[in-house]
Amino acid sequence: MLFVSAAALVDREGRVLVQQRPPGKPMETLWEFPGGKVEPGETPDVALARELAEELGIGVDPSKLVPATFASEALGERHLLLLLYTLREWAGVPEARHASALRWVVPGDLRRLEMPPADLPFIAILEALL
Repeated sequence: MLFVSAAALVDREGRVLVQQRPPGKPMETLWEFPGGKVEPGETPDVALARELAEELGIGVDPSKLVPATFASEALGERHLLLLLYTLREWAGVPEARHASALRWVVPGDLRRLEMPPADLPFIAILEALL
């Protein structure tokens, strides 16, 4: 089982942040919600705050992460459990430290982006939430 936490950062205009996977990585060039693996001994929210600091250079209070939904999907011999949180408050300006690009989009425009299969069910949820 692979546990991954991801965030839909929501700005004041109701847009969410997605990042583009860099060349050479699995699913390269696809757009995804920032986040990463939950390491042993971490809770999903603490792992996500760590990942957002590493990937985007922002400070996140784990108590500000609001659970939204999850996805479950087979990944070869492993199984992915992807937990999506929403986040409206953070410190700093997100920058693409481990991604090719960042993009702010309204939830409906996520349908126009190529995304990993596990992220696709999140679009309808975000449309309903935001």
